[in-house]
Amino acid sequence: MDTVKEFLRRKDIVISVKRYGIDALGAMAQGLFCSLLIGTIINTLGTQLGISWLTRTVAVINETEYTVGSMASAMSGPAMAVAIGYALNSPPLVLFSLITVGFASNALGGAGGPLAVLFVAIFAAECGKAISKETKIDILITPLVTIGVGILLSAWWAPAIGGAAIKMGSLIMWATDLQPFLMGILVSVLVGIALTLPISSAAICAAFGLTGLAGGAAVAGCCAQMIGFAVMSFRENGVGGLISQGVGTSMLQMGNIVKNPKIWIPPILASAITGPIATCVFRLEMNGPAVSSGMGTCGFVGQIGVYTGWAADVANGVKEGITAMDWAGMGLICFILPAVLSAVFCYILKKWGWIKAGDMKLD
Repeated sequence: MDTVKEFLRRKDIVISVKRYGIDALGAMAQGLFCSLLIGTIINTLGTQLGISWLTRTVAVINETEYTVGSMASAMSGPAMAVAIGYALNSPPLVLFSLITVGFASNALGGAGGPLAVLFVAIFAAECGKAISKETKIDILITPLVTIGVGILLSAWWAPAIGGAAIKMGSLIMWATDLQPFLMGILVSVLVGIALTLPISSAAICAAFGLTGLAGGAAVAGCCAQMIGFAVMSFRENGVGGLISQGVGTSMLQMGNIVKNPKIWIPPILASAITGPIATCVFRLEMNGPAVSSGMGTCGFVGQIGVYTGWAADVANGVKEGITAMDWAGMGLICFILPAVLSAVFCYILKKWGWIKAGDMKLD
């Protein structure tokens, strides 16, 4: 047993919730952002602004035409796998081999590909790390093992994992359509909490394919956390804190939450209110990429995703046009209500002595 522990330590193979559930999951979201999300944004800019070189076909592969944006989106599997390998401190040969693993697991996982990539890439990366530099023909053995394990697990696991993820996501979306008020609260609060915790709400939404009303509730919850903390802590952190939390991430407050968990109450209550307003009043839907549902106001990706869905619905004839009510709903749910509600709840908790000056100061 000691020999095994020493081997794992030497190979930097750390079997833990933090390594796989936080580091790898968070990196996967970054891989998605740098491929699928960026590709979607490029396509949206090209279409909506009439930029011809962004909508022009740059390659035709197996009779499928690709623009600059769609080429980026098509690389989501490899991007996720490499990002996961990077988070696991994989050596170069393992890291580069994960490109193939990511492509295979994402393709075989279907619509639930991101979750399949997470599991398969972790196993393939750790197996590759275990064999790395253990032979004199490392240049051959390490890629063979990494890709071999990855392809085998992709064929074995990916369809089942992807199918299960989609069924779970479909169940959540079905329940939200059936009970928009209760599920609006539940999805908004839980995804919002996940955004502030050191895990990836974006990766979770992508893994389960959360779109539609459920995606809209997720956007509401994430915005409540980011805008809420940005506004509540403005006195302590100024404009820099407003931007870093409101357009960056509310995860910056995690250290302060550990010190005083009560500072988390206002944005959570705000998300419990904005979630059902999004689902029941404005019928806010995320019909863009599912990963956008878990991004909130980070780089305004959540809002871009909602707009992308509107544009696609208009182009497909599902929606007649983007209305003033659509814009009003987005503005209220994503910015105005989170700011006002969080500020009001924070004021009340300060009066009660639950929150004190300096509790949300960022280092």
